[in-house]
Amino acid sequence: MATRGGGSSTFSVLGSDLTITGDIAASADLHIDGAVEGDIACTALVQGETSTIKGGVTAESARLAGRVSGSITARELVILKTARIEGDVHYDALTIEQGAQVEGRFARREEKPARLQGPPELTVAS
Repeated sequence: MATRGGGSSTFSVLGSDLTITGDIAASADLHIDGAVEGDIACTALVQGETSTIKGGVTAESARLAGRVSGSITARELVILKTARIEGDVHYDALTIEQGAQVEGRFARREEKPARLQGPPELTVAS
């Protein structure tokens, strides 16, 4: 674990040579280049292109570039062009690069009654 900028904010890196079987719960930000078989809950997730996640992802923000087989719930979600996702996606703000592949349903997170929400924020990057 490393500290950024001398503050109390931390991040953890799971290298490409690492495979974890089991759920991960972290108060830190995570950068995953390896393989995870289990659910992940963290503040912020950055997934590398060679990474695979078989399980659900819950984060305030997530930037996905690898393969995910499971549901994803994030306040701010960025799906990069190298991402391959099989599962439902729940978000508040969503950016998808051209070329990303998603097999599943997209739904805005339900924090308020649906009739009070405005249109979802969706950005398509090229």
